[in-house]
Amino acid sequence: MARRVVITGLGILSSIGRNLPETVESVLASKSGIGILQHLDSPHKDEFPFAEVPWSNKQLLELAQLTDSLGYSRNSLLGMIAAREAFLHASLDKLPRLRTGLISATTVGGMDRCELYFNDFITNDSKNKYIDVYDCADSTEKIADLLGIRDYITTISTACSSAANALLLGARMIRNGQLDRVVAGGTEALTSFHVNGFNALKILDKVPCRPFDANRNGITLGEGAAYLVLESEESASIGGREIIAELAGYGNACEAFHQTASTPDGKGAFLAMERALNISGINSSAIDYINAHGTGTDNNDIAEGLAIERLFGEKIPLVSSTKPFTGHMTSAAGSAEAILSILCLTHEIILPNLNLKTPMPELRFTPVTELIHESDVSTVMSNSFGFGGNNTSLIFKKVSNPKFQIPNTK
Repeated sequence: MARRVVITGLGILSSIGRNLPETVESVLASKSGIGILQHLDSPHKDEFPFAEVPWSNKQLLELAQLTDSLGYSRNSLLGMIAAREAFLHASLDKLPRLRTGLISATTVGGMDRCELYFNDFITNDSKNKYIDVYDCADSTEKIADLLGIRDYITTISTACSSAANALLLGARMIRNGQLDRVVAGGTEALTSFHVNGFNALKILDKVPCRPFDANRNGITLGEGAAYLVLESEESASIGGREIIAELAGYGNACEAFHQTASTPDGKGAFLAMERALNISGINSSAIDYINAHGTGTDNNDIAEGLAIERLFGEKIPLVSSTKPFTGHMTSAAGSAEAILSILCLTHEIILPNLNLKTPMPELRFTPVTELIHESDVSTVMSNSFGFGGNNTSLIFKKVSNPKFQIPNTK
């Protein structure tokens, strides 16, 4: 019989907070992290808004309690800080070492260091340091070294569904008895390559993103990292720790319709959500809230909206996109939004779809636009849809009598 997968630790670093307590404070205040670039030197910084982590690499090194002797990329620093917060939140540093894995997602990797290399490779004596941290797996290896994880380590790169797929793989391995615990999530840093690539696709909005708005005009890029500690019930029972929530279902579907676009009718999104429901054993009517992928692009929002209507029929749950809070964190979006979805369960709230002014006429539903308190929410779905049609949906359930407390990490 497949084992139940529960969550015992959360760690997040984004434009709205350097840790979980600051993130909670921001979402409860409906505070967006979108603004003007301060640390990335981009020719587009006055053209588009971004959701940048408001700390320099030097400040991140201090937060991580590290020196620069190993040439850490910004991507690695973000991931190490968030993963360690989740690891300590779950008290894994104080428990017997069971079979523990790390599944970390990223796409851009150490591109910020590579860009430095190409800027001054002729005169820079430290050029090898930049190249050594370029590949995506470098950040994963550094996180594993920091946490002392050795049993299973892998890196996932499926664009914007990467971190959601890290959680999916971790849950599958626990359910099948291959691991007892998994630190899973993703990390992504803004780079010139990142910004220029999305600008070349002509999908960056010149104002903060407006998911599901009739006048939406693209995404707002963000950065950050988020990790969750997944455990079997047997593992979670050790040490008298609290269970924050349950990862009850997950589904992935790759429609391979187009390199960057979804099918117009949202076929892949529909299949991913349907499979998540099937694995969870939950009826669609039991979903109280959907944290939609909701990028703010013309293609995504109509495709996802139609898929939601097709799956849920006349009983569509409350829906919102949280990307106007954090920007689109690309490979880290799935785990960051999983944490925000879990906060809806633990704090009995529904997060608003900020910046929405004019509902889409093509859809029957309108996303939530104001923070809802004291909501009777027990089951949430979180969607993450990547380039190439790689679509993933996750379902989280409230645990009975939760006693979740925000860790004091300040």
